[in-house]
Amino acid sequence: MISDLRLVAPAAACWLAAAILVGFSPDVVGNWALPLGASAFLGALIVPAASTLVAHHKKRIRPGRFRSLAVGVTTLTLASIGVLCISIATQLPVRSPDNVAALDGHSVTLIVTVGSTSVESDAEGFSGPESSIRFSATATRVDAGGHESELRMPVLVFLRTSDDTSIHPDLGSQLRLTGTLKATDPGESVVYLVFAEGWPETVTVAPAYLAWANQLRSQFRNSVGGLSGDGAQLVPGLAIGDVSLVSEELNSSMITSGLSHLTAVSGANCAVVVAAIMLLGGAIGLSKRWRIVLSLVVMAGFVVLVTPSSSVVRAAVMATIVLITLASGRSPRGLPALSLASIVMLVADPWLARNYGLALSVLATGGLLLLTRPLQQLLCRWLPAGLSLVIAVPLAAQLACQPVLVLLSPSISLYSVPANLLAEPAAPVATVVGLISCVVGAVVPGVAPVGAWLTWVPASWIAGVSTFFAQAPGSSIPWPGGALGVALVVVLTAAAFVAIFARESAAARARRIRRHTSHPRTRLARRGRLAPVTLLRIGSAAVVVLTVTIYAGAGIGGALGGGTGGGLAGSSWPAGWHIAACDIGQGDAVVVRDPDTGHIALIDVGPDPALLTVCLHRLSITTIDLLVLTHYDLDHVGGLSAVLGHVVTAMLGPPEDGHDAAMADSLTKGGADVRHPTRGDTGVLGDLSYSILWPEQGTTLRGNDACVTVQFTGAIRSLFLGDLGEDSQRLVMAANTLSHEDVVKVAHHGSADQSEDFYQAISATVGLISVGMNNRYGHPTDRLLGILARAQTIAYRTDLLGMIVLTPTAAGLSVWSDGAARVEKKK
Repeated sequence: MISDLRLVAPAAACWLAAAILVGFSPDVVGNWALPLGASAFLGALIVPAASTLVAHHKKRIRPGRFRSLAVGVTTLTLASIGVLCISIATQLPVRSPDNVAALDGHSVTLIVTVGSTSVESDAEGFSGPESSIRFSATATRVDAGGHESELRMPVLVFLRTSDDTSIHPDLGSQLRLTGTLKATDPGESVVYLVFAEGWPETVTVAPAYLAWANQLRSQFRNSVGGLSGDGAQLVPGLAIGDVSLVSEELNSSMITSGLSHLTAVSGANCAVVVAAIMLLGGAIGLSKRWRIVLSLVVMAGFVVLVTPSSSVVRAAVMATIVLITLASGRSPRGLPALSLASIVMLVADPWLARNYGLALSVLATGGLLLLTRPLQQLLCRWLPAGLSLVIAVPLAAQLACQPVLVLLSPSISLYSVPANLLAEPAAPVATVVGLISCVVGAVVPGVAPVGAWLTWVPASWIAGVSTFFAQAPGSSIPWPGGALGVALVVVLTAAAFVAIFARESAAARARRIRRHTSHPRTRLARRGRLAPVTLLRIGSAAVVVLTVTIYAGAGIGGALGGGTGGGLAGSSWPAGWHIAACDIGQGDAVVVRDPDTGHIALIDVGPDPALLTVCLHRLSITTIDLLVLTHYDLDHVGGLSAVLGHVVTAMLGPPEDGHDAAMADSLTKGGADVRHPTRGDTGVLGDLSYSILWPEQGTTLRGNDACVTVQFTGAIRSLFLGDLGEDSQRLVMAANTLSHEDVVKVAHHGSADQSEDFYQAISATVGLISVGMNNRYGHPTDRLLGILARAQTIAYRTDLLGMIVLTPTAAGLSVWSDGAARVEKKK
């Protein structure tokens, strides 16, 4: 077992080093990657040399096994980090070239190679109902103002579609398109978002092998057209990982019930494919060598067919390592193969260290390898060995993945294990039958509909299981988010393992396992069923463990994370919250709420509808009573499609061009009452009142200088400044009588363009700064933070804290966040 762990440390160190390094700005990474890599290589040479010298000096002392193991692991770790750093330094110049950084926010012409299948979204657009697609790509050439650059820059492309442009770009094809670049935060898998203008021109079609795979996927997707129900939506996903037919409702049910991994092709699918080839090859008399070669070829074709997502590539690399080990005559081991596959992938693409899909794939596989046997041994106290294994497998994967799942959604799926127990047996059937019908159907067209129907049967069962458990009471238990939530999951899980396994010796466990596995005529086997007393013990233990874990986590979350009453309520923000700053990166989206009436105001919508949708879903918001778009910069209006059709009243700043005016039209068509407010306008939002402080009526100012500045009055007085600059802040101060505010939404994400007199005049208790982590603008600036400090305004930043929620209390303000404890500040 110790030998199995030798590569775990290098893999973990590589992952940690990559996650940290790529999170810095390209300039910092470029300066440090090579020196760090050289230092790591030097250390890899020094450690074994020093160990040899020490052993030579102490001739009488023979190096122990532990010392040799430690030296070997340390050397491998340093060498792996060295290779990783060299890879980062090599890829960075073509991934994020310096001359492209100046083009952020500008329109450029790109040559891109499509790197993924397209994902559709429908919304009420700026000029009426419209659809859009997005796909990842690699930009190989950029042309700005006649200056061309060669590069290999990962981007995410957004395209608006219409009836005459409904054909999706093929995976592997080269496109020429013109669009606006929007930089992402350092560490993201893509360097820029590209918002395309018009439909792209095809430069070259996809290579033959990719075109073949594209055609197979399209034909199989069309073959399920005659099927009905939720099962039809899952058929392509279970067979080839194509989730384009899955509705939002079914996708939500799959996520809530913990079954979404079944439609994400990964290790289980690759294992099924390789096992099938090895078994079939053996049945027809192929030698082991030829079966391995055939497995590698088929697996490569499978990866092309299902598209190479991070989890698929991880599984394929790991399977390749296992097959090569088999070919060499050695017995493959799971943990070393997983560790080596992780190192290979991180060296090939260090930015995968921040990829949630890869993290979940590796953790799930590691959980199966490390936790399945101990969990089975534990369950064998009460259950037969076979049933214990069936339960231990999904439980091991769930426990290993839960820390990352909490980061994605601050909740715990209560029924994930039983849902997987019921659904998992149907998944391999759907995968094998669907995959065969997809491939054979291309040659024999009549096979595809029959195969699709045969796949539909287990798919419908899986869909039914997901819907049942998603709708069951308490299907999703609230949990603290961010680092606190992760720490609670890890600590409570570890504590439970220690408490359980410390009670009996390894020898006792071994004797019990032998008794259950080697002697079939045990009491359980003889009876053929569980005794009532045993059932009572299992049920009681499950209830106790579940109750203690949930309430302990919720209670600790309430004490540390800002809940109001402990228990389940303490695992989330207080029920009486008034203001929530969404964590949407470099942009603004802040919610104001009257908790008594439930009325909602939303000030700006951030850069991305997907990020805004996540925030509003967390806050259980479906209707926006008042929408304020302070101005028309993309980081304030880019997420508009997420709320179109759900807005009652909208207040917009003065439009600059036809595109801005089209936003007003799209809101009107969605049923909103659109207004362009000016100073002196007032209104009510439930029991709250609001006043417009800027712009002046008839103003000729536009953009940041004309930001709609709105003040809300109620249990919390709050002021929202949009992107007002210093000069505009002085104009607002001259035109209005300013006084103390409880909360100010700091202007322009904390830029240096601020008036200190303005912030002194409002002397706010809390300053909300909505800003992206490690943004390239240097926001918030030291000057702004100094201004707030001198005004005795405490700064709360979304880049450090995630979502921030404010609640009035008798003592002042309660500030809850994803990433920090509650802070009380008296008025």
